[in-house]
Amino acid sequence: MTTHNQPPAGQPREESSPYATFTPSNPATEPGPQPQAQPKQQLNKRLAAMVLAAGLLAGGVGVAGGYAVAASQGSGSVTLPQSNEVNNASANQPADFQKAAETASRSTVDIRTNSPIARGEGSGIILTKDGYILTNNHVVETVAKAGGTITVTLPDGTKKEAKVVGTDGRNDLAVLKVDGVDNLTPAQLGSSGSLKVGQQVAAIGSPFGLSGTVTSGIISALDRKVSSTTDLGTPVSYRGVQTSAPVNPGNSGGPLVDLDGRVVGVVSANRPADQQGGNVGLGFAIPIDQATQIAEQIINSGR
Repeated sequence: MTTHNQPPAGQPREESSPYATFTPSNPATEPGPQPQAQPKQQLNKRLAAMVLAAGLLAGGVGVAGGYAVAASQGSGSVTLPQSNEVNNASANQPADFQKAAETASRSTVDIRTNSPIARGEGSGIILTKDGYILTNNHVVETVAKAGGTITVTLPDGTKKEAKVVGTDGRNDLAVLKVDGVDNLTPAQLGSSGSLKVGQQVAAIGSPFGLSGTVTSGIISALDRKVSSTTDLGTPVSYRGVQTSAPVNPGNSGGPLVDLDGRVVGVVSANRPADQQGGNVGLGFAIPIDQATQIAEQIINSGR
């Protein structure tokens, strides 16, 4: 666990690398479903720590293994769009990262947090036109624990305050709500169940505060076991999509997309090159099929 210097009394700290340690596991020896596409090589066991890739921690209501609902949102229920089956035809066509970036950027937001104990930044994915946003629990965790604010910058540059609807700490997911909007562009959803190793993808987010940054790579492996504990002690464990697309602090909560701009994963972790958290081509994302199921449950639990 990274150790941070304490700020002067009454002042929040400025965090630059708020990581928790991740440990890769061999899916062949772990219980649970087997990979959809078994990679030829496993991660070298000598790889030390994987870390939360995102942003500077800032509060949530995370409790491991369940849904922590922050506040009632009213009556009724929300049904998120079903993932569109990916036919992988684009895998046999020239890469069009420009198209992917243009499509996905319309549904990607920057998230900045400010609490008495930390300031930070991450990314998020617009789920509905009326302001539900998907991100990582570790991006917003300290705000809900210690109070503070969450500011979302929408794709048109408008800044709005957001509140935490609820979280699933174990799967490192959180849903935010921005009020007073009704014309946002929901993300187009792909199907993580149809992903293939070697398929080209792009990651979009705010690495090191550079919002709207697009990086590209491939699907490196499927069904990777990723486990960790956040700085606030929340256990994290999920089976993720491994990608070579550069993932850095601030990318967390942003989309991993296919070449049609459809979201296939929620960026959550990487293995850093050094203590500064630089990229070495080992990024991890929560599969979108799993993430949207959890998000829908969180939203409806809070209504």
